[in-house]
Amino acid sequence: MTPVLEAYDGSFGCDFVVSKVLQGPSDGLNRVSTITFPDRATRVRFFADAHYREVRAAHFDGAVAKAVVLAEFVEDPSRTCGRV
Repeated sequence: MTPVLEAYDGSFGCDFVVSKVLQGPSDGLNRVSTITFPDRATRVRFFADAHYREVRAAHFDGAVAKAVVLAEFVEDPSRTCGRV
């Protein structure tokens, strides 16, 4: 997955194993990961990519019962102070 992600200037951010969900869309949630892209259009192209879909089918689909998008954040460059 990482080589395909990097081809779209994307990266994995955080990856958490969840032991207990206190509130949310799924009580079966046990893992949370973040993926970052430079913009929404790039994200859309990545998830439509044939190679990504191949890798996902081989390694993700059989191992994951359900995937939930918790949120999408689009940074407004005019409102940032820079990166730390």
